[in-house]
Amino acid sequence: MPIVGAFMVPHPPIILPEIGRGEENVIARTIGAYRQAMQEAAALQPDTVIISSPHAEGYSDYFCVSGGNAGSGNFAEFGAPQVEISYPYDTELVKSICNIAAEEDFPAGILGSGNAQLDHGTMIPLYFLRQFLSDFKLVRVGLSGLPLEDHFTFGRIIDQAVQSTGRRAVFIASGDLSHRYNATSHYGYSPSGPEYDEKIMDVMGQGNFEQLLSFPEKFLREAAECGHRSFCIMAGALEGSSVESRALSHEGPWGVGYGVCTYKVQQPDPYVQLARMTVESFVRERTVPSVPEDLPEEMLHNRAGAFVSLHEHGELRGCIGTIGPTESCIAREIIQNAISAATRDPRFPPVTPDELEDLEISVDILGEPEPIVSESELDVKKYGVIVRSGYRCGLLLPNLEGVTSVKQQISIAKQKAGICPRQKYSMERFEVVRHV
Repeated sequence: MPIVGAFMVPHPPIILPEIGRGEENVIARTIGAYRQAMQEAAALQPDTVIISSPHAEGYSDYFCVSGGNAGSGNFAEFGAPQVEISYPYDTELVKSICNIAAEEDFPAGILGSGNAQLDHGTMIPLYFLRQFLSDFKLVRVGLSGLPLEDHFTFGRIIDQAVQSTGRRAVFIASGDLSHRYNATSHYGYSPSGPEYDEKIMDVMGQGNFEQLLSFPEKFLREAAECGHRSFCIMAGALEGSSVESRALSHEGPWGVGYGVCTYKVQQPDPYVQLARMTVESFVRERTVPSVPEDLPEEMLHNRAGAFVSLHEHGELRGCIGTIGPTESCIAREIIQNAISAATRDPRFPPVTPDELEDLEISVDILGEPEPIVSESELDVKKYGVIVRSGYRCGLLLPNLEGVTSVKQQISIAKQKAGICPRQKYSMERFEVVRHV
């Protein structure tokens, strides 16, 4: 399952009433937008919340993922020690992130993450989120001094880990905007400050994430931005997802820009997503994923034959399936056939990790076959065909590219079965529901 939602939020400590003591009312619009965003995050019912923070452990040439079993902290630094935050870490997801990074020789992991103290860039989103949601695990990641493109790549690795573990996760990119927004800033005013805020709110408000990578480093420094690299990690984690973007608010008091945006991820077909998660998990880590509990009821309780087809750059890369049910439910049928399509199709070598990003996956769920006696009862677009002769059996799915006639459909099915042209054979037809 991919990340189900993402949120861009600021982290000024003064936004908390225990710290602001009334001054937070100056950014009432930001507070209202923050609450709305975290209420939307809670409504997604995530298992895990991933937060990228500029104030988490950061290194010039390495991305630090918090290790250990839990993180905790308070706001004593800002005069509110009574406000405490503590959450368990999702150690399985952290391990998967580290494994994928190691496979790709990417500089990320838990090295240097010995500090279990949560930073305020992590705690402030959690402060608002816990008003609506309490039962979840946390993954905290820091930024680095590496190029923007590497932050985007790190986001992709995080998403791959989410999918391979089957987590239902939301991503929160914590980060203020320019710290030189106007003359009241402690950093001093720069024309690049308001220019940055205008550009970043346009980019993030419309979800044009690829433009994040085109911001010149000199411009970012002049604007004294805080969260740009955090936003780049989130953008990478959302790559390939269809998102509905919405800018909720922007304010710039005290010379610092605060922006809130939300990203609702349009969910892919659960049949295809289960097959993709299975292929990625097995190819990367040789693990068979468990059946997610949040699948549609028919996948958990119905039984049927299923075919999983893999294509790479438009060419078939593997296709394995079952004519009838062999597992206890459709979900398990898909899992077994997805593994077989990726690793056991005798026509192709096993899929490698480098190919995963380019795979297109479809899943066909077969209806009950019915005997037929005449070719006139077939339709290459509507029906698949099964031919049998003794112990030999061949199947061809309907609506395949390049198959334009019933005679061709039957001929291919007979070839797959090893049935000679003059041998007698029987036929069955079936319908499929194709998921792409």
